Amino acid sequence: MSQKDDKKEALKKESEEKISTRAKERTVANHIAYWIVGVIAVLAVIVAIIGFNYVNSSLQPYNSKNTEDIVVKVPVGSSSKDIAKELEQDKVIKSGTVFNFYIKAQNYTDFQAGYYHFKQSMSMNEVVKQLQKGGSAEPTGAASNTVLVREGVTIDQIGDQIQKSTSFKKKDFLKLMKNKKYLASLQKKYPELLDSSMKKKNVRYHLEGYLFPATYGLYKGMTLKELVNQMVSNENDKLQPYYEQIKEKNLTVQQVLTLSSLVEREGVTNKDRKKIAGVFFNRIDVDMPLQSDISVMYALNTHKTSLTNKDTSVKSPYNLYKNKGYGPGPFNTPSLQSIEAVLNPSDRSEDYLYFVANLKTGKVYYSHTLEEHENKNSSLGQ
Repeated sequence: MSQKDDKKEALKKESEEKISTRAKERTVANHIAYWIVGVIAVLAVIVAIIGFNYVNSSLQPYNSKNTEDIVVKVPVGSSSKDIAKELEQDKVIKSGTVFNFYIKAQNYTDFQAGYYHFKQSMSMNEVVKQLQKGGSAEPTGAASNTVLVREGVTIDQIGDQIQKSTSFKKKDFLKLMKNKKYLASLQKKYPELLDSSMKKKNVRYHLEGYLFPATYGLYKGMTLKELVNQMVSNENDKLQPYYEQIKEKNLTVQQVLTLSSLVEREGVTNKDRKKIAGVFFNRIDVDMPLQSDISVMYALNTHKTSLTNKDTSVKSPYNLYKNKGYGPGPFNTPSLQSIEAVLNPSDRSEDYLYFVANLKTGKVYYSHTLEEHENKNSSLGQ
């Protein structure tokens, strides 16, 4: 065989080897492709099964054996997502996401605001039917305990009342009042109410003044957080009609509640509360400290019938004898009447800067100057 023929034979052999290699590569590629497709198909089936089981499980009761009442409040203006989130957080349903898909698929709308009594033994369908019926303006049913929050009491005093009336401990309540995560969740839920408080520094309790005075029922299964949630929600409901007015007056909720908490303890009648609010605003206008004894007692964390010069000199941002302006925040829980007095102060044009109450009769006297004020104090023998 010639050299030329040898070369042709070699080239032919090389070509055949390349074709064979490509064929093998195609075969391997096909095997890999089939394997990948098979794996994806299996994963898709697994995901579908998991998804089906998740959805099916979420439609079932959270705990079919638990028949204790869970009180849930649906605030006015809540969206379906808001309601779903609340129900999931309160462990009424397993999944807020599935709840949303469920009500959309069934075209359920127009859920009513109010208080609802749910059970973990209820299926999602039963929960939805309950929401369609509508809630009550106040929690119903037999409360295991009640907690009375009086006008003019402090967070510390509310803690005493909670420990006295329930199985919750005061120390746990005060700890909750400092819980940043909990406070942030409330701020997110009630921004109009709590934004100005959360922005302030040197605040002892950001919820001081924000737990509306009323009687609150403690129902079976209710947590300490849920009890406090009722108080904050009530405060928001009561202030809702006033938010626009507060903005128009270039005030913050924190400032309004701060002055209201002073007015609450300084005045007895609505007439005097409005006049005292006017005195406080007059002082602020002329850059004069409010000089309220209530602020000093809060700074000292005690109650006194009379204050010494040492007391009024105490170093604290809450001491409004030394510090001008509103201070860090409220000193107690004001009533709605005191809040309305601050929003509608009277006799501003009289330019009163001082007031003193007759401790025996309760009558309040107003003065324009320090001299007039001191003379009136002397005449009252106080």
